[in-house]
Amino acid sequence: MDVMKKVPVREQDPKVRATNFEEVCLGYNDEEAKAEAERCLKCKNAQCRKGCPVSINIPEFIRSVQEGDNKKAYEIISEDSALPAICGRVCPQESQCEGKCVRGVKGEPISIGKLERYVADWARENGIVPEKPATTNGKKVAVIGSGPAGLTCAGELAKLGYEVTIFEALHEAGGVLVYGIPEFRLPKETVVKNEVENLKKLGVKIETNVIVSKSVTIDELFEEEGFEAVFIGSGAGLPKFMGIPGEQANGVFSANEYLTRNNLMKAFREGSDTPIARGQRVAVVGGGNVAMDAARTALRLGAKVYIVYRRSEEELPARAEEVHHAKEEGIIFELLTNPTEILVDENGWVKGMRCVRMELGEPDASGRRRPVEVPNSEFDLELDTVIMSLGTSPNPLISSTTKGLDVNKHRCIIAEEETGKTTKDGVYAGGDAVTGAATVILAMEAGKKGAKGIHEYLSNK
Repeated sequence: MDVMKKVPVREQDPKVRATNFEEVCLGYNDEEAKAEAERCLKCKNAQCRKGCPVSINIPEFIRSVQEGDNKKAYEIISEDSALPAICGRVCPQESQCEGKCVRGVKGEPISIGKLERYVADWARENGIVPEKPATTNGKKVAVIGSGPAGLTCAGELAKLGYEVTIFEALHEAGGVLVYGIPEFRLPKETVVKNEVENLKKLGVKIETNVIVSKSVTIDELFEEEGFEAVFIGSGAGLPKFMGIPGEQANGVFSANEYLTRNNLMKAFREGSDTPIARGQRVAVVGGGNVAMDAARTALRLGAKVYIVYRRSEEELPARAEEVHHAKEEGIIFELLTNPTEILVDENGWVKGMRCVRMELGEPDASGRRRPVEVPNSEFDLELDTVIMSLGTSPNPLISSTTKGLDVNKHRCIIAEEETGKTTKDGVYAGGDAVTGAATVILAMEAGKKGAKGIHEYLSNK
């Protein structure tokens, strides 16, 4: 075995997986996981841990895998992460833990994410669950939203003995994990539901179909329900559009709606009551992970799919793995391309999209080179469906109905980075509701910090 190279991970064949919604990556078996763990240098000053937003003790859990003690490996991971089976699948390890791996200086970094997934899956298959605290402290905390920030905050507080109730607006817990990320990347029944059940085993209560600010206000949670602190992890579910002509046509969707119909409501299944546009020629506008998810979903629903992105491949914000998988499956990348108009037929339906070619100019405020239009480069794509994946912002419902809760110009809740403390006493917030759309692991980090802030606040109250 070449210790400078990762142990390859098994995957579904691209031609086969492009026709189904089963998980693409098949993960490591016992032998493969041990072999990959053997590659770890067991650094004393572990840079990988510094790259992990939730500070998992990576060398120690990998050592346990190497020694064949998967139970201990799971316990080590669980000290810092409430959602290891999810993180092992969807975190951008290449820019975090694996990006700092010393083995990766001269060779390929350790497959930390795949090993984390292996351990978490082993724990699930062998019935290993986190232990519930022996007693509670009698203090009630409300968590709004059951996405990665809310689930993490709830889990951390439950371990400390708090009586935690999560309020979820949708009919199923998981937030973006269930409505945003497709089955082929993150299975719902086996993975997400199991992680949610593990939280319940810690004593966390989850109430679904509760829209905070409609069903109940934050002030009522304090004054009538007896909660002593509230954590807002309501995410960022309000989609953005370009504002170009024709965008109101039939056949134009936000990626948020499109993915929610497919992932949460299972529209891809035969006999589903939820309709979804099964376009024949689909363009997804955007270059992030959500754009890749929407494009790969449309492909599986039978379409010829284009990714339309105004910058080059180097600037694509999506994970390299997702881009690689999309290309393998046959998605066409129209890079350095920007839409200027949705073309509409006489019945109000999409018939195409007018685009212009772009070239990269000087860097903008983000440090990325600004796309500049190439003169006389217009062309039309023949389409019947357009999916806009341009990012999301927080829904203003909670902030607009809660006095004393300040937001910034982007409608994101203002909160201290290290504690999650907002401008309203006893209210903490984190994740996409504060930062705008970001990653699962960064939302988890915010949930941990929020739990710590709430614990300090209630301990000193």
